[in-house]
Amino acid sequence: MSVSIFLPPKISMLTMIGACLICLSACEPSEPITEGPPPDVRRLTEDQYRNIISDVFGASIVVGGRFDTPVRTEGLQAVGARNATVTAAALSQYDEMARSISRQVMSGPSRQFMAPCAATGQVEFDEHCTTQLVTKIGRLLFRRPMTDREISDRVGVVRETTQRLNDFSEGLSTGLASLLVSPQFLFVADVVEDDPNESNALRLNAFSKATRLSFFLWNRSPDKRLLEAAESGELHSEDSLESHVERMMASPLLKAGVRAFFTDLLEFSEFDFLEKDSLIYPAFGAGAVRDAQEQTLRTITDHVITKNRDYRDLFTTRDTFMTSTLGMVYRVQVKARPGTWEPYQFASDDPRIGIQGHLSFLALNSHPGRSSPTLRGKAIRNMLLCQQVPDPPPDVDFSGFNDPNSPSKTARERLTAHSTSAACAGCHRITDPIGLALEKFDGAGQFRQTENDALIDTSGDLDGIAYTDSAGLGLALHDNPATTKCLINRLYAYGSGNNLSSRNEWMAYLEDRFSADGYRIMSLMKRISASKTFYAVSAPDMSGQTIETAAVQ
Repeated sequence: MSVSIFLPPKISMLTMIGACLICLSACEPSEPITEGPPPDVRRLTEDQYRNIISDVFGASIVVGGRFDTPVRTEGLQAVGARNATVTAAALSQYDEMARSISRQVMSGPSRQFMAPCAATGQVEFDEHCTTQLVTKIGRLLFRRPMTDREISDRVGVVRETTQRLNDFSEGLSTGLASLLVSPQFLFVADVVEDDPNESNALRLNAFSKATRLSFFLWNRSPDKRLLEAAESGELHSEDSLESHVERMMASPLLKAGVRAFFTDLLEFSEFDFLEKDSLIYPAFGAGAVRDAQEQTLRTITDHVITKNRDYRDLFTTRDTFMTSTLGMVYRVQVKARPGTWEPYQFASDDPRIGIQGHLSFLALNSHPGRSSPTLRGKAIRNMLLCQQVPDPPPDVDFSGFNDPNSPSKTARERLTAHSTSAACAGCHRITDPIGLALEKFDGAGQFRQTENDALIDTSGDLDGIAYTDSAGLGLALHDNPATTKCLINRLYAYGSGNNLSSRNEWMAYLEDRFSADGYRIMSLMKRISASKTFYAVSAPDMSGQTIETAAVQ
C-alpha cells in the first residue's frame, strides 16, 4: 500500500523538515498549571530593612538598634518570616530606629532631596509640602501608592506635631517616623484580586507581584521602573514580566540577591553566636570569622553569576578567594595586602574541595573546641539535601564522647557508641559517615592528619555512594539528585515564603529544565521569576486578621 502526502504548491518537504527542526530546538515543555498557596504576610528581614533605608534615604543613614532573630522554618529564615510577629520590645526598637532615621533625614544631606519644599527653621505647617513628601516617601516604603486615607492620616500627624512644637521640621520628622513603624512597611503582604482571565480565581495584585520579584532577585524593594509597571498594570503581561526579569537579572544588584539567598541557606546568621576557644585556635579570630563568610559568598557569586557554571560544581571546585587573614588559618601563602582579596586555587592534591571544605562551613558546624562529624553531616543533610535530621533526644548521654580520658582517640571511635545505641543510631547513621569525611579539618577548619596521634580515617558513604576522603564526598554531593532538587525547593521557598513539596508537577518540570540548562542557577532563577506558579495564589484563609492586627500580636 502506498501513501501519498499532499503539499501545497508553495511548501516543499524540505521547508517542512526545516520548520520542524527549528521547533524541536526552540520549543520546550510548557509550564504545568499549578495552584498556589494562600496569600500570606512576611516580616522584613534585617537586610531588607537596611537595604530599603539605604535606597530611599541614602547610604549615609545609620541604622542602629537590634533586630529580633527570625525563626528558621523548613531550612530558611525567609520562610520563618511568615510566622514572625512584632513583640512589644521589638516594636520599641523599631520606633527608636524610625525616630533616629527620620532625624538624620531631616537634619542631614538627604533633607534637600526628600523635602526641598521645607525651609530650615520653618515654623508654620505647610499642607502642600507635607502631602508631597508623604506621598513620595510612602510610595517607596509601602511599595505601592498610599491610599487617600493613609496620606490624610500622616498629614494629620505632621500638622499636629508642627503646631504643638512650632517646628515644621519636627513635624515632618515625626510623620516620617510614623511611616517607618507602619505594618505596611515592616511587613510584606500578599494582596490579591480577582483574576480577570479566569473565573473564580485570584491573583496577586501587580504591586505584590513586583515586590515578590524584587525581593527574590535583589533582596530589596521594587525600583522606580518596576513600580511604574505595576501601577500601569503592565506587569501582568507575560512579555512585560519577562522583560523586567531580564533587566533585573542583568543588574549588579542580582549579586546582592544571590548572596542573601545563600546567606540564609547556609545559616550564616549563626556566625553572630559562633564561639571558638582562642587557646586551641589562636588564628581564628574576629577577622577570620568575617572573612570566612565573605570567602564563601564571593566563591558562590563568582561561580554561579560571573562564570555562570554548573551549580553542582560548587561542591568540587578548588577555585576560591583569599585574604592574608584567611591564609593564616588555611596555612597557605597569600600575596594579597591586608584587607584585600585575591583569587586562589587549592592545589590538585589538596584535601580541600568545594564550599563544604571552606572555613565557613567547617567552623560553623563544629564545637568551640573540637570538630563534629555529626553537626557537619547534619548540616549537609539539612542545608544541601533538604533532608531534615531531628535534634537529639534530651536524655542522651554524651559523657562517653566528651570524656578526655576515653581510650578512644578519634571521633570515629567515640561515635561508635552513638551509632549502636537504639535511641541514636537512626540519625547518626545518616549524618556521621558524611561528617567523618571532613574529619581531617579541626573545629576551626584547619587541616590535620591525626587526632590524639592516631591517623584519621575519612572513608564513608553518602546514600550508597562510597568514598575515601573529602574529595569523594564532594563528588557524591555533585552527583546526588537530591542536591539539585533541594536547591530548586529552597529557591522557590525563599522567594515565595512557601515550601514546594505539595507542588510535585511543577517541581518535576523545574528539575527537567534545570538539567537541560546545565544546572545553571541564573537560568533557574529566571525560569522561576517569569513563571506563573511563582506568583500563583489560592483562596486565603479567612481568619479575620489584617496586617495591622497580625503585626502587633
